[in-house]
Amino acid sequence: MLSGKLRSEELMTKYQVAVERLKSEGITPKLVVITVGEDPASMVYVGQKERRALEVGMAFDWIRLPETISQAELNECIECLNKDETVSGLIVQFPLPDHLDKLETVQKIAASKDVDGFHPENLGLITLNQSALFPCTPRGIIDLLEAHNIPIQGQDVVIIGRSHVVGMPLSILLINMGATVTVCSRSTKDRDKYTRDADIVIVATGVPGLLGANQIKEGAVVVDVGINRLETGKLVGDVLYDEVKEKASFITPVPGGVGPMTVAMLLEQTILCACLQHKLNPTDYLERE
Repeated sequence: MLSGKLRSEELMTKYQVAVERLKSEGITPKLVVITVGEDPASMVYVGQKERRALEVGMAFDWIRLPETISQAELNECIECLNKDETVSGLIVQFPLPDHLDKLETVQKIAASKDVDGFHPENLGLITLNQSALFPCTPRGIIDLLEAHNIPIQGQDVVIIGRSHVVGMPLSILLINMGATVTVCSRSTKDRDKYTRDADIVIVATGVPGLLGANQIKEGAVVVDVGINRLETGKLVGDVLYDEVKEKASFITPVPGGVGPMTVAMLLEQTILCACLQHKLNPTDYLERE
């Protein structure tokens, strides 16, 4: 099993050491999250980020803005935080109310503080294999694979889902690492033909039970990014876990798989930003195995 929960705990210990060292040098990494309105899921997610940030000793601010705020007012708030030298990383939690523009909002965040990795400048640098900041879920998936010594170079990888949050940036990261990548979507003809030949299958669609055991080969690695709540209240992924786990060599559970890794990478990139903003070498503080 690929346990993101266990791997994230290992990383939290390292982050705590990194933060303590930075503090001893007069630098406190600080993460700021902006929410607009009272979306219930957002409240839960931000609460998890706050808890984890405080656990490793970071400073954390949660700025709650009313749902009626204008785009200009939101932009002004972001600009103030961009100029605040005590802020290492800044994110705006999505979704936003319909009258606010997601792309404009992301573009207002300083690329050097974009710990979510969604700024067009950072996404563009990924294609050149030059970015320091990445979307957190793709980076977390790669860390989880590497931590379990699962090879990427030379492997056939299929990603189901082409969102700009997961599928597309993840495909570029994997290509840069030497994988042969196929990205499937709803319009893909005979999707099973690709998944049955893949060494690694990554599913990020938000469709419960999309991938079953008959759609993968024996020994494949399966990463389930989906998280869906059934009418019964049970949380499930996009993969039929109980049947696929009998055929896969590794598989992520839901919950406890990719989710904790996404939060871990958010904290890691906040530490990284704090280092870069103070002209420090991040690898001196964020040693990787």
